[in-house]
Amino acid sequence: MDVSKMPRYVGPVNPSMYPSLTIGLCGLGALFMAWFFVYEVTSNKYTRSLAKEVVVATLAAAFLGLGSVFLLLWVGIYV
Repeated sequence: MDVSKMPRYVGPVNPSMYPSLTIGLCGLGALFMAWFFVYEVTSNKYTRSLAKEVVVATLAAAFLGLGSVFLLLWVGIYV
């Protein structure tokens, strides 16, 4: 098979979207992280809910993780 006739790979996300995805995802992640910290500080052991803690922490981790990936892609560190 001739390599020159193969189609070039194009990623699913346009590189011009990396900055806005980075700022948006990291911003949402920081928002959920702040919500988690405020929830932990202001609630006592009788009003805490494990399900709520897990959901908010998972959302914060997911958004911060994806935001970090797009940050690395934005600065040219291809992962």
